[in-house]
Amino acid sequence: MSMKFIDEFREGERINEILLCKSKQSALTKNGRPYENLILQDKTGTLDAKIWEPDSQGIDSFESMDYINVMGDVTSFQGALQLNVKRVRKANPQEYDPKNYLPVSGKDIGKMYEELTGYIKTIENTYLQKLLGAFFLEDADFAKRFQMHSAAKSVHHGFMGGLLEHTLSVTKLCDMFCGQYPILNRPLLLTAAMFHDIGKIEELSDFPANDYTDEGQLLGHIMIGTEWIGSVIRSIPGFPKKLGNELKHCILAHHGELEFGSPKKPALVEAVALHFADNIDAKMETLTEAFANVPEGNTEWLGYNRLLESNIRKTSK
Repeated sequence: MSMKFIDEFREGERINEILLCKSKQSALTKNGRPYENLILQDKTGTLDAKIWEPDSQGIDSFESMDYINVMGDVTSFQGALQLNVKRVRKANPQEYDPKNYLPVSGKDIGKMYEELTGYIKTIENTYLQKLLGAFFLEDADFAKRFQMHSAAKSVHHGFMGGLLEHTLSVTKLCDMFCGQYPILNRPLLLTAAMFHDIGKIEELSDFPANDYTDEGQLLGHIMIGTEWIGSVIRSIPGFPKKLGNELKHCILAHHGELEFGSPKKPALVEAVALHFADNIDAKMETLTEAFANVPEGNTEWLGYNRLLESNIRKTSK
């Protein structure tokens, strides 16, 4: 039996599928009756669902992050689809393939990693080259986790391979900046670009949870990444202290503003360039994702976008 994905659901249908329960919250209706609020997910997206009669026959117990078999009716609420759940039970592991439930980069992960690591041999500084190699080439566990990780919980690149896709994009932009602005130190900037978000591997848990870890909540990816690089730098004999500090500065300053979580504001030209490359890629991906489900030719205003702090719409053809 082939699976029907969330992006194929249509109003008025009755569906019976296995979906990942991303979150589950109890709530009360206006007149005080309990109901359950769910967010269901597969690799094509998420869907709001409601269990209006949580105590009825056929509603088995389950928790968030469980794979569940749901039967219910697809309705429409304020223009968005919603599922009115009639029956639910926990699914058995042999009934589903986790790969169908995790959003994955649309690009080839192996090819992207090859392209990213290809930059290492172009870095004309033996210390930086050695440092990059220690992570991306010699540490198989790091390489595997880096390729499978997301770059965010929800803002942009929140899918498997998202961290790699974002890092490659930022590295390519920085390489382009180097051709345009000779003031930039290419080995430093490209190394910082490849490393800028590695802390996200520890800040966010693996899929399917993809949520903030304790370490992520307490320290954040900027601190985690900077400490991690510092510890590996100490294992490379003769690594120049000043170069190490300049690299760490670029990572510490890459959000550009203190209120966006950067401990330092950019003080080096490479830090300024990295911040803008990171920002451009985050904004472009945010818009790409916002427009992904908007039908062709629709130039209606889509409403306020938190990251862009503006009402957005697609450009007319």
